[in-house]
Amino acid sequence: MERRTAQDRSTGTGLGRATDRSTATDHSADPGLGTAAASALVPERADVVIVGGGVLGASIAFHLAEAGVDGVLLLERDRPADGSSGKPIGGVRAQFSDPLNIRIGRRSLEAWRAFDERPGADIGFESVGYLFLLGDATERALFEEGVAAQNALGVPSRIIGPAAAAALCPYLDPDGIVAAAYCPTDGYALPREAVTGYLRAAARHGAEIRTHCPVTAIETRDGALDAVRTPRGTVRTTTVVCCAGAWSAEVGAMAGVRLPVTPLRRQIAFTGPLDAPPPRIPFTLDFASTAYFHNDGAGGLLLGMSDPRQEPGFGREFSREWLAPFREAVGRRAPDLATMPVSGGWAGLYETTPDNNALIGEAVDVPRFLYATGFSGHGFLQAPAVGELVRDLYLGREPFLDVGPLAATRFDARPAGTGEEGGVPRDGPRPEAHII
Repeated sequence: MERRTAQDRSTGTGLGRATDRSTATDHSADPGLGTAAASALVPERADVVIVGGGVLGASIAFHLAEAGVDGVLLLERDRPADGSSGKPIGGVRAQFSDPLNIRIGRRSLEAWRAFDERPGADIGFESVGYLFLLGDATERALFEEGVAAQNALGVPSRIIGPAAAAALCPYLDPDGIVAAAYCPTDGYALPREAVTGYLRAAARHGAEIRTHCPVTAIETRDGALDAVRTPRGTVRTTTVVCCAGAWSAEVGAMAGVRLPVTPLRRQIAFTGPLDAPPPRIPFTLDFASTAYFHNDGAGGLLLGMSDPRQEPGFGREFSREWLAPFREAVGRRAPDLATMPVSGGWAGLYETTPDNNALIGEAVDVPRFLYATGFSGHGFLQAPAVGELVRDLYLGREPFLDVGPLAATRFDARPAGTGEEGGVPRDGPRPEAHII
């Protein structure tokens, strides 16, 4: 019997804890899941073991259980949505450049809008739109191509002028941009409520959930999955789904599967309630700098940016050094925000891949090791459609989208002249311009 264990238990598996200093909500309990989720032993057998209790794991558990799959077991190291899925507001959009991401985003948007009916929970969905700010002709041309691709797939995005952008977001200085890309059907929702909604529905359909239950080893026998070990027992299984976010490379390594996922800290800040409550504005992003801002749902604004100086790693402490480049960048687009005070913030992890696109598929060398990870900031918005895709991969159904180009093997070296190795096509990295 082959057994692989984690080399560094300090990072753990599944989704870890983010720091949110803007709220003081007590998440010491697992809402709606019952005490068994946090204390019971794992069952002796399961048809499917899902590793990771963020929004992707929750969506996959729901879609599998709803489809009648017996023996669905989800394992979460800490509490559901305790990692990146627990951020205060999650953007949802279909404005991408890659047709695969456009289709996944559009299908997921439809599910987010109908979430109160299926699976049945209030996630505070707001169709405020996404507004990408474009600073020069090159950026405008790039987004014109993206809008054409989006429109061809039924997404109602469009290019608008500076004055129209400022009418949507009064903080903007219209002289600072040449155009903007806008889609009114994009918006945001509450990730923690979405995770809880999915998990409660999965449990109603018979799925079992274990929180505070890290995976310590994945065992294989003769090249096939055999068992998953945890501190609360060993569960025999022939199928594992890895959706452990930034920890996915470690989980994959336990089964002998390479998942090129790198953790990268991302931070957001809050202004706190403002004396003059902000107007309802789109999720507004400066494409060149990735600086963004939108309503926080509590009478203030949420501010964020990808700090190019951030080194990869598992650190998740909130700090303020990134606010200096944020203020510099946002000052060129929305000057009033450059001096706005910050009351607190949050830090979490992006699960990045070399091309900033997801890994979705089944391992070539370890059958029935499925994975959905590496979303590079797009995991929440794509979670509903990904739940469908993984469900169909497991059941052998034809999915609404061919996920072959998103296989982890796209980063493997290509044999000279053939573009294939062992009969597995290698499409190479996926291009995606609309990255934040």
